[in-house]
Amino acid sequence: MVGRKRRSATARRRTARLKMFGIGGLVAAVLLVMFWHLVWVYVVVALAVSGAMAGGWTLWRKDRAARAEDRRWRALDAVAAGHRTLAEVDRMTGTEFEGFVAGLCRRDGCTQVERVGGAGDNGADIKGVLPDGRTMIVQCKRYAPGNAIPAREIRDMMGALQHHRAQVAVFVTTSRFTRPAQNLCIEHGIWALHRDLLGLWNNGASLLSFPQINGAGQGDRQHQTRWRRTYEK
Repeated sequence: MVGRKRRSATARRRTARLKMFGIGGLVAAVLLVMFWHLVWVYVVVALAVSGAMAGGWTLWRKDRAARAEDRRWRALDAVAAGHRTLAEVDRMTGTEFEGFVAGLCRRDGCTQVERVGGAGDNGADIKGVLPDGRTMIVQCKRYAPGNAIPAREIRDMMGALQHHRAQVAVFVTTSRFTRPAQNLCIEHGIWALHRDLLGLWNNGASLLSFPQINGAGQGDRQHQTRWRRTYEK
C-alpha cells in the first residue's frame, strides 16, 4: 500500500509538471502571436544565429574527423615507407643500422633524435626524447643473428645511462640476448629489443609498447637451440 501511494504521488507530480510546461508553452505562443510585430526580428536573428552555430559545429566535427583520418593514413604511410625486411637490415652497415633505428624513433614521436655513434660515443649510438618527455639513449648492435648480446654489453649500457644522465636506456639488436644479459635488462629497467621485437617495431609497433615486454619472447631452451641451428650456419 505504501509503495502504491508513493507511485501515485510521483505520477501526480509528473502530471502537474507536464501541465505547467503545457500552460507555459501555450502562454508563450499566445504572447508571441500578440507581439509578433515587435519581436519577429529578434526571432529571425535568433534562428539564423542558431542555424549558423549548428552549421559551424557540424563543419568543425567533419574537419576534425578528416584530420584524424589524415593523420592515421600518414602514420601508415610512414610505416610503409620505413619498412625494411630483417634480411635487408642484416645487410646494413653499422652506421646505416643506427640511422634506421633513429628513423623508427622519429616515426614513433620521439624528438631531438640524433645519431651520436662512433668513436667516443660513451656507450650511446642515438640520443633523443621520448614522446612522454623522458630523455633516452639507444645502443644499436647489428650482430649476426647467430650471435648473442653478453651481459658485459648490458653493464656498459648501464654505465652509459649514468654518463649521459638519461632516464631511459634502449638496447636494440638484430640478434638475441644471453640469459644473464636479459636478466640484467629486466632488473635495471633497460628496454631490450631482440631480433623478433625489432621486427615488430619495424612493422609498426610503437616503441612505448616494449617496456611491458622488456626482452621477453626469446623462448625456452628448445627454441634457442632451434634459433642457433637456423642462424649459426
